[in-house]
Amino acid sequence: MHALPIMIVVLCVLAIAYRYYSAFLAAKVAALDDSRCTPAHELNDGQNYHPTNKWVLFGHHFAAISGAGPLIGPVLAAQFGYAPGLIWLLVGVCLAGAVQDFLILAASLRHKGKSLAQMAKAEIGPLSGGASIAAILFIIVVALAGLGSAVVKALGGEEVDVPKGSKMVLSEKAPTGTSDKIEIPKGSILYVSVGTSQPKPFPLSHAQFLISKSADGSPSSDIKKLVDARAGDAIVFDNKAQLIVPGSSWGVFTIGTSIPIALLMGLWMYVLRKNSKHKIVEASVLGVVLMLACVQIGSYVPGTKLGSILDLSKNEVVLAMAIYGFVASVLPVWLLLCPRDYLSSYLKIGTIGALIAGVVIVNPKLEMPAFVDWGSDTTLWKEGGGPNFPGQIFPFLFITVMCGAISGFHALVSSGTTPKMVNKEGDARMIGYGAMLMEGLVGIVALIAASSLSPGDYYAIQVPMANQVVLAAKSEKLREIAGDVDNLQVVETQVGENLRGRTGGAVTLAVGMSKIFAGLSFFGGLIKYWYHFAIMFEALFILTTIDTGTRIGRFLVQEVMGKFNPKFGKVDWWPGTIFSTSVIVFGWAYLLSSGDISTIWPMFGIANQLLAVVAMCVVTSILFNSGRAKYAAVTLLPLAFITTTTMTAGYRMVMRFWAQASWVDKPGKTASLNLFLTSLMLSCVVVVLIDSIHRWFNPRPATTEPALASGE
Repeated sequence: MHALPIMIVVLCVLAIAYRYYSAFLAAKVAALDDSRCTPAHELNDGQNYHPTNKWVLFGHHFAAISGAGPLIGPVLAAQFGYAPGLIWLLVGVCLAGAVQDFLILAASLRHKGKSLAQMAKAEIGPLSGGASIAAILFIIVVALAGLGSAVVKALGGEEVDVPKGSKMVLSEKAPTGTSDKIEIPKGSILYVSVGTSQPKPFPLSHAQFLISKSADGSPSSDIKKLVDARAGDAIVFDNKAQLIVPGSSWGVFTIGTSIPIALLMGLWMYVLRKNSKHKIVEASVLGVVLMLACVQIGSYVPGTKLGSILDLSKNEVVLAMAIYGFVASVLPVWLLLCPRDYLSSYLKIGTIGALIAGVVIVNPKLEMPAFVDWGSDTTLWKEGGGPNFPGQIFPFLFITVMCGAISGFHALVSSGTTPKMVNKEGDARMIGYGAMLMEGLVGIVALIAASSLSPGDYYAIQVPMANQVVLAAKSEKLREIAGDVDNLQVVETQVGENLRGRTGGAVTLAVGMSKIFAGLSFFGGLIKYWYHFAIMFEALFILTTIDTGTRIGRFLVQEVMGKFNPKFGKVDWWPGTIFSTSVIVFGWAYLLSSGDISTIWPMFGIANQLLAVVAMCVVTSILFNSGRAKYAAVTLLPLAFITTTTMTAGYRMVMRFWAQASWVDKPGKTASLNLFLTSLMLSCVVVVLIDSIHRWFNPRPATTEPALASGE
């Protein structure tokens, strides 16, 4: 199957959905009215409430909602084949995700820009309001840590484990280095051995550093062997070792420069040229030109002294993200957040547009089968699933795809920063429904890019090296789809990076994107450039969610603290702003730096989809309370589906954690924590569901500001 027919069908369906279904929602369900005064005008404070041009706000909103989910989720879901993820992305975004985003935004406009939790309290009841706050606070911290882990994977250096018993056959050059770190020369071959499985060879396409430590933290005996080794020697490791993969200094440079560029754009539009009719066009041209220049300049950074400074470790990337998230959350939205997201959206939309054009012109063949059933490998995955994650296609496909189809996190943005900046109600259709369709398209393009890789190359990147050895020996399905044979050494040489075992999806997507761009005749020799551009693109995609998510979390913490001290409830009170921002930033930064997010990540999908359940409950309750029950099917149907899939996945994860939980060792304690957190999240949402159903049968009178609509 080739990608062009799929892309044509997808674009047609999305266009029809926007033209007709969103028009129906705007006219009948939300009844948007441009004569109404929006919160941005009514409560304008020049900092959080600020009327914004719809194109600028579209850029901010799209940049805020489009994080790791639509990029990474479909890439991971490709283990089931390309068809299941494609179908859910297309159907889900039109009938569920875009509906939720649009109607929550419209509802927040009618509630003076109030948050999802505040609307839950007003429209369902105090019990649901409290349960929603608890659920949302948990989800924000976990979601931002989950999103941030993808940035760390894309920008930060990492260590790839080499199991004990593996063998290194050196090339024609001898290794060099110190007792702490050894540089293994290019052309060496690493034979990874796990248990009784046949060792699998992994050629090193580039010189690579290796470290190995004893139990007391001192250099192991393997380091001494390598120091004394000569060209052509074979060294068997008596200890576990790690290959060091450097960070992306090019990506760090480009993303770092986007911050001063965004500040310049904000000052240009609202200070230097605030009275100019062309201020937005001027700032846009200035920002795009400078951004593209920095992307090009960034290609010269690796290998320089600046490159070594920007070659950040995992913890250094986390610290940089924490500083940025804190600053972006406390500064006025017009100064950094909005112009930076507007600038980022140009790069995002431009890249996605170029990738769509590349798919249409190159028409790559989808090497991944349409459907892959891993049922024959029950000895490897007793719960079903595949190499990327355990769990059967139902319900775990829907939990994995996440944001590209429907995302509860979007409801926080649609009831957080965005409604405080909408200039007129009519803008909500393009911003709410249109931006989500764009995100669905991003997810579909990401799925196509990943599926265009051969199964062998896909799994060579996605699966840790030790697991690749076991899979090659024991997985019948992997051999059936030719996933045990790869050509990754050639790709590594082309892009100039070590790719094997770089799990998580970010690197896999970057390779897929770069190969599509390189398929264009006039770009064929630029695959190295396109790979690094794609890595930078992914990180920029995610960081714009970090800044908005942190600000939303800050609003929620201030809302809660305001019940104890009214000053905290004022978003312009600086002590409260700094304290609440610090709480949120510390929460997600701690999870990232401690590494615990690797165990919490499976709960990220559950938490995100459960929040979508809460959002749909709120919108449905508003329809019943405002006398619009005849339109409730537009939310009830997707609500029923995502409730079924998410609750089923949540139950199975609770059972999995229950079986693993103990207080004897660290894995058991981690499983116990996961069991508690997942159960707490499920319980909060069950409370909201039961309370909502009671409200639907006993609707309360409409609020003073009519909810969603007040007439035909």
